[in-house]
Amino acid sequence: MNKQVIVGVGAVVLYDNTILLVKRKYEPCRKCWAIPGGHLEYGETIKEAAARELFEETRIKARPIGIVWVDEILPDKYKAEKHFVLIDVYMEPLDKPPKPIPGSDALDAGFYDLSNPPEPVTKTTLNLLKYIKKYNGNPPLLPLGE
Repeated sequence: MNKQVIVGVGAVVLYDNTILLVKRKYEPCRKCWAIPGGHLEYGETIKEAAARELFEETRIKARPIGIVWVDEILPDKYKAEKHFVLIDVYMEPLDKPPKPIPGSDALDAGFYDLSNPPEPVTKTTLNLLKYIKKYNGNPPLLPLGE
């Protein structure tokens, strides 16, 4: 096994007590619901990656505000081939109300109640939802670098 650590970036968009989720088109977790996201590309900032992935998967343009959540997928715990570190960025949509259109990596996209997401939801997205609900939809944010 080629031991690698991969950085993933997710885009968290909250609107009227709902969260934007996409139905994943590809593995890992094909056909599961998750926040939009993907891999950080070499030379790309976390902010750039979050905005790019959000647009690619939902056609929503947004401004990165801060880091809302960090999680990881460990090879042994989740039976994954690689170790993923996931950095989720709170995004403020430029258009309101935001209107998601599924992009190239998504089978579907939409806003769902924080307490009643569609199933199945990825484990990392469930962790994020629990955290956001703990703060009544207004979690604290860490600043993003320049």
